[in-house]
Amino acid sequence: MKWLRDSQATTIGVMAVSVGVISAGAAWGTPAHADMVGNSFLAALTDAGVPYNDPASATALGQSVCPMLVQPGETFDAVAATMAANSGMTRDRADMFTVIAVSVYCPGMMSPIIPDRFHE
Repeated sequence: MKWLRDSQATTIGVMAVSVGVISAGAAWGTPAHADMVGNSFLAALTDAGVPYNDPASATALGQSVCPMLVQPGETFDAVAATMAANSGMTRDRADMFTVIAVSVYCPGMMSPIIPDRFHE
């Protein structure tokens, strides 16, 4: 279970950094804000050890997570499975990718998925 706690700490740290970067970017204009959000997403992926080949593709895939999660009957696990299938990531990396995407692009959706992600 140590890896789970380490993973939780990493995820929480990534979310905190992401929220800070997003907040700083909010003070700028809309185009700069969009760039800051995308850059914070890519930085969070890098910090979490989730590799990507093409920044634009990774950003677009990350931006697709939130609209998928709000579809009727959609679950975190189903979205993460889609991320794995569409990108060739392992399921563990797809889970982390999905958590990071939610924390950056739709942070208000974090609390509904956290209880399901981090229980022992």
